[in-house]
Amino acid sequence: MNTPPTTTNPKRLVLDVGAQRLDLEQPDGTILSYPVSTSKYGLGTQEGSFRTPTGRFRIHAKFGGNAPAWMCFQGREPTGVIATPGGDEDLILSRILWLEGLDPENSNTRDRYIYIHGTNQEELIGTPASHGCVRLRNDQMIELFDLVEEGTPLLIKS
Repeated sequence: MNTPPTTTNPKRLVLDVGAQRLDLEQPDGTILSYPVSTSKYGLGTQEGSFRTPTGRFRIHAKFGGNAPAWMCFQGREPTGVIATPGGDEDLILSRILWLEGLDPENSNTRDRYIYIHGTNQEELIGTPASHGCVRLRNDQMIELFDLVEEGTPLLIKS
């Protein structure tokens, strides 16, 4: 099991899949709450399942801090293409928080490339619609990215 690095930031993230809501918390309560979109295939940790994992995680790495809103990413690198709303593709936009599983059953999360990221399908936020990742509206993704750091803990619960 991986041990998260020590952080001076007491914030943590809690994602309630049933409510399709991600909360940023600190010891005295919730700071912000965001509607999200988790996997349309349900919950799970199997490789290739396109399901959102549950359990304890940490932010392994952050990507895109200087990218413009709606920037498309491929392989965690900006492509230079600014997306437009809609479409059938599950694009990774604006910012990326790459997750690392801390429980034995979700320890493959980083290798599955499960992220919190912006989306071109903002109209689906609030409903399960992704291919395993956690989607946020692009403006909220940028806001969240600036408020958390690598090592920030995350709990994903059903």
